[in-house]
Order: sequence, then C-alpha cells, then structure tokens
Amino acid sequence: MADIRRRAGHLAVSVRVQAPVEAAWEATTDWERQSAWMLGTRVRGTVNGGSGVGGGIEAWTGIGPVGFLDTMVITVWEPPHRCVVRHTGRLVRGGGAFEVAEASGGSVVTWSEDLDLPGGWIGRLGWWVIRPGIRYGVARSLAGLARSVSQS
Repeated sequence: MADIRRRAGHLAVSVRVQAPVEAAWEATTDWERQSAWMLGTRVRGTVNGGSGVGGGIEAWTGIGPVGFLDTMVITVWEPPHRCVVRHTGRLVRGGGAFEVAEASGGSVVTWSEDLDLPGGWIGRLGWWVIRPGIRYGVARSLAGLARSVSQS
C-alpha cells in the first residue's frame, strides 16, 4: 500500500475467497452489503454512492445508539483490485484499504488500516492493548465475507 504512510496504528488481515477477483471485489465494495458480514457495523455509500475517487462512505460501528461514525473519502479506486480511503471522522483518522488479488482457486482479500493514533505514547499504548481485539474482529468480518461470496 504505497499510498498509505506507515503509522503506529498499522493492521492488515487477509482471507482466501473461493470466488474470482471480480466477485470478491463486488462483495467488498458493495457498501450496504458489508453490513451483512462486518461485525457490529452498518455501512453505506454517500458521495457518488461510494464509488470512484472522491466517493464517500460512512460506517456506524457500535451497538444501538452507542458507537461512533467513521466517515471516509475514496482516494484510490482501481476496480477490481484496490480501494484506498482516507478516514475523516472525529475518532478514526488515517488511511485504509481493501485489496483483492488473484489466487489459486479464487482470490485473496486484504483489509489494511494505517491509523493516526492520538495522544502520543498513551495512544500507542492504547493501540497495543486494543489491537488484538480489533484484529480478531477484522478477521471474523473477513471470514464472513469469504462465506458470503463463496455461497453466492
């Protein structure tokens, strides 16, 4: 991910999908459909329906009214392989990406984040504490994506 500067808040998780790249891309970038496989998150396209450079996306993560809104702007749009976003919300800032690559028997989807961590060393310590849980949630979400695409 050359477009995203490495930050202390780096995370990358990949999953094999038993479907061609195009099908994996379509499921990954169908923002409303993400809500079916992304844990505790409702996603929707905003500007340009969340398509193309400059498109907007917003994701509400939480349970009921308790959570946060993550707003994003698409900075790189290379179907069917790559979507890079810039997080623009109050809580989540930095960059993220979905990348889809060909693999034997299907494709591999990688979800990566390079987040700006607030609070100096306290923020870095906090990331160290919560990162395993976030990684687990991302891995579970991607497993859900793989199941949903393979069943289509």
